[in-house]
Amino acid sequence: MAHFSADDEAMLQAMLRQLFQSVKEKITGAPSLECAEEILLHLEETDENFHKYKEMMHSLKNIMMIVVESMINKFEEDGLRSQERQKKIQKEKSNSYCTDNCSDSDSSFSQATLKMCTVYGEGMNVLPIVLQSYKFCQGKLQLILDQLDPGQPKEVKYEALQTLCSAPPSDVLNCENWTTLCEKLTVSLSDPDPVFTDRILKFYAQTFTLSPLHTTKEIYTSLAKYLELYFLSRENHIPTLSTGIDITNPNVSRLLKKVRLLNEYQKEAPCFWIRHPEKYMEEIVESTLSLLSVKHDQSHLVSQKILDPIYFLALVDTKAVWFKKWMHAYYSRTAVLRLLEKKYKPLITTAVQQCVQYFELCETMKADEALGRSKPYGNKQKTFYYSGQELQYIYFIHSLCLLGRLLIYTQGRKLFPIKLKNRKDLVTLTDLLVLFTQLIYYSPSCPKMTSSVHLENYSPANMVTEVLRILCDQKECAIECLYNNTVIEALLQPIHNLMKGTKHVIKLYDIFTVQAVPYCSETALIHIADILARIASVEEGLILLLYGENMNSSEGKSSVWTSVTSLLSERIPTPVEGSDSISSVSQESQNIMAWEENLLDDLLNFAATPKGLLLLQRTGALNECVTFMFSQYAKKLQISRHRKFGYEVLVTQVASTAAGAVALQSSGFINALITELWANLECGRDDVRVTHPRSTPVDPIDRSCQKSFLALVNLLSYPAVYELAGNQGLPNKAEYSLREVPTCIVDIIDRLIILNSEAKIRSLFNYEQSHIFGLR
Repeated sequence: MAHFSADDEAMLQAMLRQLFQSVKEKITGAPSLECAEEILLHLEETDENFHKYKEMMHSLKNIMMIVVESMINKFEEDGLRSQERQKKIQKEKSNSYCTDNCSDSDSSFSQATLKMCTVYGEGMNVLPIVLQSYKFCQGKLQLILDQLDPGQPKEVKYEALQTLCSAPPSDVLNCENWTTLCEKLTVSLSDPDPVFTDRILKFYAQTFTLSPLHTTKEIYTSLAKYLELYFLSRENHIPTLSTGIDITNPNVSRLLKKVRLLNEYQKEAPCFWIRHPEKYMEEIVESTLSLLSVKHDQSHLVSQKILDPIYFLALVDTKAVWFKKWMHAYYSRTAVLRLLEKKYKPLITTAVQQCVQYFELCETMKADEALGRSKPYGNKQKTFYYSGQELQYIYFIHSLCLLGRLLIYTQGRKLFPIKLKNRKDLVTLTDLLVLFTQLIYYSPSCPKMTSSVHLENYSPANMVTEVLRILCDQKECAIECLYNNTVIEALLQPIHNLMKGTKHVIKLYDIFTVQAVPYCSETALIHIADILARIASVEEGLILLLYGENMNSSEGKSSVWTSVTSLLSERIPTPVEGSDSISSVSQESQNIMAWEENLLDDLLNFAATPKGLLLLQRTGALNECVTFMFSQYAKKLQISRHRKFGYEVLVTQVASTAAGAVALQSSGFINALITELWANLECGRDDVRVTHPRSTPVDPIDRSCQKSFLALVNLLSYPAVYELAGNQGLPNKAEYSLREVPTCIVDIIDRLIILNSEAKIRSLFNYEQSHIFGLR
């Protein structure tokens, strides 16, 4: 560039200006970019002054040759200086790098140069040299490495990172000094200058987005290793539980940015790592587990504990979405579980320990303190500060979600039992499920956290119930984890205590000492009813609830359900208008009604089997359940939401007993079925315009009446017929109104089957069809 003098530049500018003025009118008149290119390509045919530009093209060629020659010389000098350094660096195989050597900027520059050289035909021989010199060369990367040295001024380091971020990623990655650059950037992350470290993270994010897995793997593992060393170093000021986390602190903010970038890649990597060798995925997984396993020397006081990396990860990904995605596919799940079993099982132990500690915290502290309500912290706003108790709670939610996902899979369950410190016995799967169950009714009903967190519904009971729902939906997992007497008794314990009216002292199995179980909130009871309903919706679970594991404990279970159903007889008194407490009583009534409907819906699962139906009849809950079923039927709502069938199967089962048939009759269910049948037989659809008489049916049963026919056939078992029609005479009226609709089984027999008078025949609009229906 030094040989390109000011006179040469002025002369070239004058000639280019002359060229632009001569083609300006033609170019501006072109309707599109394609037409403008076509005009330039045929300039020699249309411009009479084209050959007068020969001097300009000659000058341009000479100038370009001088420029390119100086760039080549500089490239050769840089290559000689770095030759010795290159010999010490192991060369990677050529097929492990991205084969795409042309970025968008490469393409745009090449197209522009090609068009220019095509227009000025004599410049074509310059194109290869220009393209070669444009590439991000080895010497340029070495220059950036030199500029990133800690001793360089910050302006020089800023410029080096700016050049690195603006260069095509494919060119940077294909340089032999790429490994050295990764190491240099990792070291530079410790720089106290926040602007400098932010630009490094920007380059990392850009590389994660645009680069292949083998390259992003190097960036990720280097970042994870840096964070691991950062937490292990005694020189860094890492917050403790007693001080909490103030995210306005510059050091904390920079640390959270690095953890957040790591977590974003964790959630995106499973989308594409299956297309690459397994070793890349395993390196990412192991570097992550190694980082999360970092533990500081614990002091005697929990409040003085230095925060581990997993606290910061839980802060940016509370529900452990990264672990859920890693465990979704068999390809990555096998690697995660294998590493957890062989090297990183303490990570699971720590998660269980955190759940135990939170449970103990719920026992010993008040409701607002158990959830870590923030204390004033200087002049900082609550939004930007997390107290130690809040951090413990966030870590608990992260651990709960991680363990819940782990228990879904067979190999994950094989990691149990585990040994906790300061506890003699091993923690089994049953112990862990009992702990989860008791967290529903021991923990406070709603977390006193920020509004944004509250909207996400992070309450302990909701989170535990969500985990247990997932376990219930996996049959193999539910059988192994939930279908045993110990877990069922833990679920039923609050109902026992509620019926007794006093706090009941029980031994909380092998993990805890003897404690007093408190009263449950209505929300907790609804959650427990939800889990029990899901268990009862599966045959194995229903048998367990009815008979127990040994098939001989049905009396004990029946006494529990007797207590449950007795709750249905209790009603909230109707509030008196004008009373001061009318609003509170009304709200309480709504809560009780919601709880009662959930309980009735869950109890209906027992009506699916003869033993369950007998249990409902003995406890006096049958009428309540059938009435609730009819109310849902009338509203066209679903019942027994966890079963694979609807009203038909339940109605058939209930009607198989005399008591069930009477309950159906008294609830209005049979009346509704008969009314619907009569409307289909005699009335037809009101919204269909009749333009011609209906055709004579040739099917055995008209399609519009088939559903009603099946409903009645399934309903009329021998006990039902005896209860609904036995010892009752037919009306045999002298006259029947056309608007008179049957309301019971006896009326159907009288109007459709035994047509022994002209009055009965004249009362039918569709005599033949209705009579045939009755006879069938």
